[in-house]
Amino acid sequence: MSNASGGASWDRETLPEGDEKKQAVREMFDAIAPRYDIVNRIMTFRLDVRWRRRTVRDLALPSGSTVLDLAAGTGDLCIDLRESGLTPISIDLSYGMLAADRSGAPRSQADILQLPVRDRSVDGSTCGFALRNLLELPAFFDELARVVRSGGRIALLDVGIPKNRAIRFGNNIYFGKVVPKIGALLSDGAAYRYLPKSVAYLPESDEMVAMLRAAGFSDATHNLLSGGLTQLLLATRD
Repeated sequence: MSNASGGASWDRETLPEGDEKKQAVREMFDAIAPRYDIVNRIMTFRLDVRWRRRTVRDLALPSGSTVLDLAAGTGDLCIDLRESGLTPISIDLSYGMLAADRSGAPRSQADILQLPVRDRSVDGSTCGFALRNLLELPAFFDELARVVRSGGRIALLDVGIPKNRAIRFGNNIYFGKVVPKIGALLSDGAAYRYLPKSVAYLPESDEMVAMLRAAGFSDATHNLLSGGLTQLLLATRD
């Protein structure tokens, strides 16, 4: 998909909305899938590994639990889930990401706002760095409430906005200026210009917690990791 100037649909000053956003996200992740993992490791200094392990730990489900990993990408979280004794199922909108998956988990290409899963049929769900790519967070939280059994757990990881002014200033420079250069060198420069800007899609933390509680996760909490570079939403299905 191209914009009016002939470039990629995600290479633009204004962020796409609605169906245009959904198509742009799918095609962008198809494009960056082959080198997605190596770029993540480099641009986060391998902190992404620590964040995912924290997500799985705080999911706090017993061994053998079935967990949907939504917007699973190349399967990093699925690997961590399996190593913790859980049974992951990978779901992603991008065929390119699923094709690059090396977790060995069962895979399905689907819109995670419309999951091909029966009501209350799984023990939990994870989602890594994808909340800002969704069209409607309340609809996503409702869908999580539909498929997760009572007492099941969810752990949703995404980028954050540090509250410390110095950390926030440095983070803005790094992700706004340095990350796009790394992306251009190793993968798709336009995609890695889009990704830092996409943080603007995320509501405030208290608003997301309120959405989760309204959906049926009354104990939802919000946690900042690494000084606020990332954020982790945790909750139990009522």
